[in-house]
Amino acid sequence: MIEINQRPAAGPTIRLHPDDNVLIARTLIELGAKLDGGLVSRGQVPAGHKIAARAIAKDEPIRKYNVTIGFASADIAAGAYVHSHNMEFREYQRDYAYTRDYKPVEMIPEAERATFMGIVRANGQVATRNYIGVLSTVNCSATVAHKIAEYFTPERLAEYPNVDGVVAFAHGTGCGMEMTGEPMDLLRRTMAGYALHANLAGALIVGLGCERNQVNKLLAEQKLTAGARLHTFVMQDEGGTTKTIAAGVAAVKSMLPEANRVTRTRVPASHITVGLQCGGSDGFSSITANPALGAAMDLLVRHGGTAILSETPEIYGVEHTLTARARSREVGEKLIDRIRWWKDEYTPGRDTQINGVVSPGNQSGGLANIFEKSLGSSMKGGTGPLMEVYRYAEPVAQKGFVFMDTPGFDPVSATGQIAGGANVICFTTGRGSMFGAKPAPSIKLATNTPMYNRLTEDMDINCGGILDGTHTLQQMGEEIFQHILRTCSGEKTKSELLGLGDHEFVPWNIGVTG
Repeated sequence: MIEINQRPAAGPTIRLHPDDNVLIARTLIELGAKLDGGLVSRGQVPAGHKIAARAIAKDEPIRKYNVTIGFASADIAAGAYVHSHNMEFREYQRDYAYTRDYKPVEMIPEAERATFMGIVRANGQVATRNYIGVLSTVNCSATVAHKIAEYFTPERLAEYPNVDGVVAFAHGTGCGMEMTGEPMDLLRRTMAGYALHANLAGALIVGLGCERNQVNKLLAEQKLTAGARLHTFVMQDEGGTTKTIAAGVAAVKSMLPEANRVTRTRVPASHITVGLQCGGSDGFSSITANPALGAAMDLLVRHGGTAILSETPEIYGVEHTLTARARSREVGEKLIDRIRWWKDEYTPGRDTQINGVVSPGNQSGGLANIFEKSLGSSMKGGTGPLMEVYRYAEPVAQKGFVFMDTPGFDPVSATGQIAGGANVICFTTGRGSMFGAKPAPSIKLATNTPMYNRLTEDMDINCGGILDGTHTLQQMGEEIFQHILRTCSGEKTKSELLGLGDHEFVPWNIGVTG
């Protein structure tokens, strides 16, 4: 298990583990600067980047949090800047140690558990928001879905103050794809997960008529039933674009009075399911926002809630730290099966994250390769036991810390988590990501104070206080946990105030387009 300090000691650099051979620059370090431990900087090092804590021989592992994040591609002198110019991504054998570090969660006594003001649906689901959704089966009906949703402006919804909005969930596939097998199954279970989501008071499904993802097949395979809460339309049967838009608008109008009748009541925090995301990561992600969010998730799990870690390419290299915490060998092996599918079937020979290459923004922020990025990314899930592993968009039934197989691309990953039941998203960022994900509110966590101050209109929480010395990791985790409770009770996030989230429904297209 990765050890995380409560608060980094003050000074120009940060040592994350006694056995590390690199330090992290707290701020911009100039050539010749005196560093901790009597070191002298041999070059200019940007904030969040790495400095050799001692001489490192060629081929020696580079260690951060005492975890291998790469190998020296040349001899590196003490005090030298360490990045992709002198360290390289290289595969190495890892011990999965299934269940070795498994420890049951110490649950908080039920009478002492946190609560929030949620919306209880007739079927027992608990919502954090109250939308009506309009889904398209295929790209060809996407414009109609958007036009139906766009009709319901704030002015037209003013008499329905308990309805958060009408939102379109359109996508770019549904035809020109395999008719059977996992690609179609994945699309349909994603759509069903949204149609049945607790945060939707009702839904419309709009098809074209000749597409491969037929409305009737979708309903039958996903056991969906049309009725007062779920309306379906086929454009070729309705008489075309204008008539389908009119029919869709009329259907939403008929649903609004009932949707508006909801009230919030006090419910246990066990009804909260958090989708964990990170984007625009930097060298501080593994020091501030990600472990702080992990501390919040440890709290949530102790209160009976659920945390969904995802982005399979962004745990690669540290997956052994998760399998060691798995509640059973079977759960651990499910995770490794997904890793192997990515490596052996999905991405061989391609220039993707899981094969070592991270984005230019990650590189600029201090992350040299996927091993280093994964080190921070995996921390979002906390330190508790791994209870289950799910495929993309599968319904998440297991409480506690779980994993869902998704890509690292944030809209695709969050779409899978929401389809699985996430009713709130927590999104850490170091470079600054502008993201929303209706119908689930998205809380943005900044890794550092300068970025937070620069992008305050988008950032909800500044985790840079850990770096600044004003907060311990646990204090920040508690602050995040309390913010989640307020958000789930109806407090608007920055992304909601900005109106973000109308275009982030992106189901994973894993199949052949033909």
